[in-house]
Parts: sequence; C-alpha cells; structure tokens
Amino acid sequence: MDFQWVANALGDVAWISLAFALGFLSRLISLPPLVGFLATGFVLNYMGIASGDVLQKLADLGITLLLFTIGLKMNLKMLLRPQVWAVTSLHIGLVMAVFGIGLLVLAMLGAPMFLDLDFKLALMLAFALSFSSTVFVVKALEDKGEMKSLHGRIAISILIMQDLAAVVFLAASTGKVPTPMALLLFLLIPLRPMFHYLLERTGHGELLILYGLVLAIGGAQLFELGSVKGDLGALVMGLLISNHRKAAEMAKTMLGFKDLFLVGFFLSIGMVGELSLQAVLIGVLLVPFVLFKSFLFYGLMTLFKLRARTSLMATLNLSNYSEFGLIVIAICVSNGWLASEWLIVVAVALSLSFVFAAPLSSRDDEIYRGYRHIWLKYQRAERLPDDQLLDTGDATIAIFGMGRVGTGAYDTMHKLHGDTVVGVDFDADTVARHQAAGRNIMRGAPNDSDFWEKVRQDHNIDLVMLALPNLAANLDALEQLRAINFSGRIAATARYLDDEEPLREAGASAVFNIYAEAGTGFAGHVTDNLQ
Repeated sequence: MDFQWVANALGDVAWISLAFALGFLSRLISLPPLVGFLATGFVLNYMGIASGDVLQKLADLGITLLLFTIGLKMNLKMLLRPQVWAVTSLHIGLVMAVFGIGLLVLAMLGAPMFLDLDFKLALMLAFALSFSSTVFVVKALEDKGEMKSLHGRIAISILIMQDLAAVVFLAASTGKVPTPMALLLFLLIPLRPMFHYLLERTGHGELLILYGLVLAIGGAQLFELGSVKGDLGALVMGLLISNHRKAAEMAKTMLGFKDLFLVGFFLSIGMVGELSLQAVLIGVLLVPFVLFKSFLFYGLMTLFKLRARTSLMATLNLSNYSEFGLIVIAICVSNGWLASEWLIVVAVALSLSFVFAAPLSSRDDEIYRGYRHIWLKYQRAERLPDDQLLDTGDATIAIFGMGRVGTGAYDTMHKLHGDTVVGVDFDADTVARHQAAGRNIMRGAPNDSDFWEKVRQDHNIDLVMLALPNLAANLDALEQLRAINFSGRIAATARYLDDEEPLREAGASAVFNIYAEAGTGFAGHVTDNLQ
C-alpha cells in the first residue's frame, strides 16, 4: 500500500494547525488572523519546509474566488469616476517616479542587491511596490461591514484598476499574447441572461454555492484557454451577474469558502524563496515607505473633491503593499531580470505592511476623530453629490442599516411615530430602492464622526436603532455616540449570544438578539392571529 498520500496529508495538516495557532494568537493581541497566517509561512520557510500541492491549490483557488466575489460587488460606473481612474493612474505614476529614482540612487551608491538595477528594472520594482493589497482591503472592509460604504467602494475600485494594470503588465512581460480564441470570450456578454436565469433558479443552499464555484473556476479556465489571465475571467464572471438580486446572497454564501482558501495564499507568501538576512533587512526598510503611498493617496483623493473623512478611510485601508506586486516580481525573477532574493524582499515588506496597516484600518475612525482638525485642512470646499454631510433634519428616531431587519423596524416605527423617523444606509442602491418605495432614507455612515459632531451641535435625535450587518459596525457606531456624550436611548441588534454583552458594555440601552427574538415574535404572532 502506498502511504505517500498520507505523508502529504499529514504535512498539510501540520501547516494548517500551525496557521490556526498563530492566527488565534494574533486575534488575542488584537491583530487580524491573517498576520498569524503570514507568520506561519515564514516559520515554515525558516524550517526548510516547502509549499505542498494542497497549499498551492488552496492559494490559487482563494485568489480566484476573491476576484469573483469582487466582481459580484463591482460597479462599472464607479470605475469611470475620476476619483478612481485618475487617482489610480496619477498614484501609480508618481510612486514609480519617486520610488524608481530612489532605487536608482541606491544602485549608484553601491548598496547591496541594488547594484544590478538599471532604469528599466528600477521602474519595474517601483511599479510592483505601487500596488495595495486586494486581499487585505477586502478582508478589512468585510470585517467592519463597510464594503458598500463610499470609502469602501472607492478603495475597492482603485484596487480593481491596479489589478487591471498588473494584468496588462503580466501579459506584456511574459510575451503571452491572447489567441484568436480570446475573441470568443465576448460571447459571454450575450449569455448574461442565461447566467441570470440559472442563478434565479438555484435556490438558497448548496446549489447556489456550487453554481458560484462553476462560474468562478469555469470563467478562469475559459480565459486561460484564450491565453488571458484566468483570475481576470473570475472577475468578469462575477461582474456579469453583479446586478442580479441574488448576487449579494451568493457573495455572502461563498464568504466562508473564500476565506478558507485564502489561508493557503497567506501561508504561501512566506514560502516563496530562500530566506537571507540581507533580503529580510531590505524588506523591513521598505515598510516605512508605505507612508509615502498613503500621503499621496490622501492628497489625490481630497484634490478630486472627496471629503476628508472619506479620503482618510480609503487611504488607511490602502496603506500596504500588494500580493500582485509579489506576482510581478515573480515574473521578473522567472525572466532573469531580477535576483531571486527580491522575492523574499517583497514578501517581507508585504507581510510587515499588513502588520503596519492592520491597526490603522481597525482604528480608522479613532484616527480621524482624534486629528480631525488636521485632516480638514486638506478638504476642498466643493463636495461631490454622494459625499455630502448627512442631515437628518427634524427626525427624532434614526435607524442605521436598512437591510431586512432595519426595514421592518422602520416600517413599524413609522406607523407609530410618523415622519419623525429616518433611515440611514451607506449603500447607494439600497437608499435608492427605499426612496423609490416612499421611505425617508438617507445615505450616510453610522460611524461618521462629522455627522455625530453635527448632532452634538443641533440635537434632535433621541432614539438610535442600530441594525448594522455585524458586531464591529455596531460597536463603531456606539463609540461615536459615546464620543459626543449622546444622552438618548440606543437599541442595537445582535446575531450571536456572545455579541450581547459587548454591545451593552459599549452603551446600548437595549440589545435585540435577531434569532432569539424572532422565535418570540413568531409565537406572539401565532397567538394573536389563531385565537
């Protein structure tokens, strides 16, 4: 009997167990688990353990599913805004110019590893360092429930533009020209109604998940057949069904699978090459230059009329290096343009940039609120129509989060209290749908300290109802209410029993457990209607 497969499986189990241990440790010290996963890769590399087939397949599938879910949430109109395409183009160009000149100066000074860099290679390296991490940003925004906020949509759209630039570079650098068969990929557009038809009839269970996998992996394979990068195919397939009413449900259903497979990606980053002290030190020295990228992002976003808070929230999420940069360097190494040690340099810089960015992203509201007077100095007087400061007028009851729970709460409170009720949501499509239905709904963020500062000055609200998508979002809103010493009543929703106590400790007057109270409400409804 061949026991080789058992040895391989046990090896992969060992990696997964170590990843869990270090990920759990990261969580205990208030860092995202992905920091522990990255550390696991470097530990395994140091121990001389190479990446296995299972791990690599997990990594590849994780990236494919990530881009597919991004496509599900993608808005082409957002990509056409100058706050996206112009900011991205200018940012890449300026970073390449500044970083490229800096790298050339180091080469001229005879710095180790920089001696072989010429102008072209310096620009390629600077190009790789200009990107921000799609994986990190999507995870951070999902954890905070801010994927559909304006700053979340701006950040994701900028990342998509960067990814498209990377895809173009990869195609050009590898000499991989799309085959004539690639023209057949345009037939996917007229097939869109068929994709929608199948999605409509897949139900809400395992068939929906399987259909998502078919679209993501199948799209990637079709693009590869046309000599086009497969990950772009997954993105396009997600985009083709993004306007269907079940697209959001599919994204949520596949969230756990995507997160699981991405563990393989984070582990693989630290296992890309042989560790050396010189490469590690250079990688460490590259981390502070993330601040230059951040200042540049903030300046460009405010220049293009985004509000100071919106610009800062998007900037803090983008303050890191990118896994696509690592892919660009890998292509340069495989072509013999750069020494293999540069893979370790960029992997170290990428990993440490995540450690640097994690607390910035998790404390973004605190950073804005604490230094608000500084950020506002760079804010333009002219505002974009969808980036105005929220004004609730004479409303006395504000409901934040207009999903199913928030909508039910709004309708009930409106029957009882009339037009003194206002709903708030940061998803433009949700707001438009409710406004079309005649509800008094505004677009805004519950953790917007500019809004709560206005409430402090012109106070009308005496009841706040938080029906936000997760615990982190509710806690962020409660933190803002504490900051202005809000004296009214606050009710918040909880999805899990262990969410209730943190919400009460954060200042919620009442906590409504959605699942526990649903049963009580159902029993009451039956009692009232079947007597």
